[in-house]
Amino acid sequence: MNAEEARLVDATLRRLGITGVVAPEDPENAAGDWRVYDSADPTRRKDTTADALAAVVAKFREANPEPPGKPRSGPMRGFIIPPNED
Repeated sequence: MNAEEARLVDATLRRLGITGVVAPEDPENAAGDWRVYDSADPTRRKDTTADALAAVVAKFREANPEPPGKPRSGPMRGFIIPPNED
């Protein structure tokens, strides 16, 4: 992700209460790729981007466990009106 996307990810993580520090992969190059880490210290941090993504998905599944757009199966109630043949 880039710096602008990183700001959005950081805000989303905070809003959902998910821990993580969004920072550039290379601390000297803020224009490069960004990731989610467990610590702000570039010498000791561990990449937790995949864990953060999984936590976001889990939060949304808690809110709505049904997958979006799930088709209904089985018969549906309704009426069929034959065409008027006059």
